[in-house]
Amino acid sequence: MPGDVLDLKKKLRAEAIDARAAAFAEHGADASRRLAAHGLDFLKVAPGAIVSGFAAIRDEINPADLMVWLHAEGMRLALPVMVGKGQALVMRSWAPGDAMEAAAWGIAEPMADKPEVEPDVVLVPLLAFDANGYRLGYGGGFYDRTLAKLRAKKRVTAVGVAYDEQKVDAVPVESYDQRLDWVLTPSGPHRCDTH
Repeated sequence: MPGDVLDLKKKLRAEAIDARAAAFAEHGADASRRLAAHGLDFLKVAPGAIVSGFAAIRDEINPADLMVWLHAEGMRLALPVMVGKGQALVMRSWAPGDAMEAAAWGIAEPMADKPEVEPDVVLVPLLAFDANGYRLGYGGGFYDRTLAKLRAKKRVTAVGVAYDEQKVDAVPVESYDQRLDWVLTPSGPHRCDTH
């Protein structure tokens, strides 16, 4: 059975990469502006809350405009740092304009002198998502481990960030897969059916 799920994920991953590339080609930077226009008001997060974003790579939808808006609204921001294969990500404090360093796969990360924080909201990149809040990532399990670790300590809201075209009928699921609470797309926020 687990082999079947892995095969299904591999097949869906290939399809999702193509779908995301097509969405990026069609919407480009406009998608980032539309995300920012929605903001995170739907979460009713208080100023001072910590929101962890991500530095987009390749044709991922870019949350940079949203992060700048959240900073202006009084949110504290963070970005993920990879510490090793098979490990949870570390979230380090970050603000627009901070110096960054390139890490694995060319991903920009906060400098090592930035303090580690535990976010209240985690913006999560993805390849595909479904209405139940399951997401398909690149297969490394970094966000699943990170969300599990954070959720063991406190209430954390996971918000997938994606193009509308990345929604699929169902993402194959394994026992360790962490669900999203919401997905924010250029068309607006979508609450996941997590019950």
